[in-house]
Amino acid sequence: MLIQPIMENLRELRLKPMAKSFQEQLDNPSMHSLSFEERFGLLVDAETHARENNKQSRLLRQAKLKINACPEDVNFNVSRGLDRQVFLHLASCQYIESSLNVIVTGPTGVGKTWITCALGNAAVRKGKSVLSIRLARLFEEFQIAVGDGTIQKYRSKLSKVDLLIIDDWGIAPVTQTGRHELLELVDERLNSGSIVITSQLPVEQWHDYLAEPTIADAILDRVVQRAHRIELHGESMRKTDITLTANEEVQ
Repeated sequence: MLIQPIMENLRELRLKPMAKSFQEQLDNPSMHSLSFEERFGLLVDAETHARENNKQSRLLRQAKLKINACPEDVNFNVSRGLDRQVFLHLASCQYIESSLNVIVTGPTGVGKTWITCALGNAAVRKGKSVLSIRLARLFEEFQIAVGDGTIQKYRSKLSKVDLLIIDDWGIAPVTQTGRHELLELVDERLNSGSIVITSQLPVEQWHDYLAEPTIADAILDRVVQRAHRIELHGESMRKTDITLTANEEVQ
């Protein structure tokens, strides 16, 4: 058997994980007792797993999640109104399959961004494309794209993402361009993707925040009426973390 030409062909075909697994089989005498089907199956598994890992890494980079939060690390012991079953249901990503939204509200420091980043991570694990952006930054991107004539391209980019996470809703001042493009965004994603929003502002105040009644009605109808809502409360968890650190230092 001409091993070297086989290895070179595998690399030329961009099957490097399979080539690596093949070399490991050659170097491991215990593998020789396996049947051809078993050994070939291991090669295919190695290539498949590598491609899945590469895809997840790429999706995670593109997501630009603010925090590296994992669903299994969410703290349900802190009294803040987070229901375990509701969160686990959302972490299954069924809401994305149905193009539904998620709204997480509550005061600063209760973990809104952390929870939504965990949902973003869960979506990446399911092979979903994710993009996380602060609303203030989104408004800036809208303004730039309108100014340089690339707004259609930017709209297309946002519409293709399976899950769009908008953080800090209700903090940045709303411009006329911002309102108009938000309406275009939520209308485009109505049946083609999901939006997750975090906000310190209660949903009941969003209409006033958007200011223009007609556009506000249209945006909220498309977002809020099709959303799972999580309302968090309690003291800042950052304060709790500082207290725990201080106690540990004293001990």
